[in-house]
Amino acid sequence: MCTIADWSGALARGVSAAFASIGGVLVGDVFLMLLSLMGLGAILGSSEVLFQMVKWAGVIYMAYLGYSQIIEARRMTSTSFSEPQPGKKWACFKAGFLSAALNPKGIMFYLAFLPQFMVPTGNTEQQILILLASSTFVVAAVLAMYVLAAAKAKKLLFGSKAAKRINYISGGCLFGGSAMMAVLR
Repeated sequence: MCTIADWSGALARGVSAAFASIGGVLVGDVFLMLLSLMGLGAILGSSEVLFQMVKWAGVIYMAYLGYSQIIEARRMTSTSFSEPQPGKKWACFKAGFLSAALNPKGIMFYLAFLPQFMVPTGNTEQQILILLASSTFVVAAVLAMYVLAAAKAKKLLFGSKAAKRINYISGGCLFGGSAMMAVLR
């Protein structure tokens, strides 16, 4: 199991796992941007039932990630702290994608944010491509900086006990995030 692309992912699973998760988050964000630009954001915004369905799918998935992280921490031994096998990187990518794609607030953000940068008389396809590319680049750069900073911190916190604590903390944060998603609109 892999956590979402953040500092804890880099500390607990290694840089390559964190970058795999970032790849999933980026693909998920592009997916949300495209859905938003195609009008699904407006539909989600106007349909409370559909919004709640997507929201609760995200809540359940995030709680599942938190639970899995805590279970993984309980099973960790001093020999299990290592870079994930290639098959695990796909799990990290998938976790990043689903974390991004199941966030209804993401599509609402893009619905409100992206149109501000579009000129009605301009080439729509070109503007969409520029927005997708620039937004994806910025998100990738920010997340990459988090991962690289975490990789430096890993040297200070290396060891199975630290990795175990990090998994507990990140699992708790995921549970907390899913609880916040559950109570906020």
